[in-house]
Amino acid sequence: MTVDDHPALREGIAAIVELQNDMVMVGEASNGAEAVAAFNNLRPDVTLMDLQMPGMGGIEAMAAIRKESRNARIIVLTTYDGDAQAAQAIKAGASGYLLKNTLRKQLLDTIRAVHAGQRYIPPEIAQEIAFHAADDPLSTREIDILKLVADGNANKAIAWQLSVAEDTVKAHLKSIFTKLDVNDRTRAVTTALRRGIITL
Repeated sequence: MTVDDHPALREGIAAIVELQNDMVMVGEASNGAEAVAAFNNLRPDVTLMDLQMPGMGGIEAMAAIRKESRNARIIVLTTYDGDAQAAQAIKAGASGYLLKNTLRKQLLDTIRAVHAGQRYIPPEIAQEIAFHAADDPLSTREIDILKLVADGNANKAIAWQLSVAEDTVKAHLKSIFTKLDVNDRTRAVTTALRRGIITL
């Protein structure tokens, strides 16, 4: 089963799968809520899941599916190569993690490997996860502040929106800079976007 909000991608994957003697596409969904319902009805052996979709995203959908079926085999297929999102996906129960620009052979090999009970994470993403494994993670409040910074809000506006003092926002930003090893707001946002800590 394929879960993605882009019909062309779903059709492309279906075309690749249907050419295989040992695979069949049993269904598709365009968002996380549809994915959970379709999984419960179809019980596919392997599910390909996008992360960023309208409504319920891939991480939330995976968690819901795995809550119902601990043996669900899910491969994330995404454009995001950040370590934070990859780590979240694995924690939610993903058995594999692939980028959408992956080669057809690698996609098929990963589907077969995951179906056989194996796991697959590309070496470069595994290395990023390992590199940041010991990092102090951003708190929920720090992520909220960083999202507001990314939206172009000044400290005063952020303080007003979160009903906190401006000095509190400044203290959180200082903590964010330390955790992300950056010196300013722009680098904090670009680093967080690259790693998948926040999305636009």
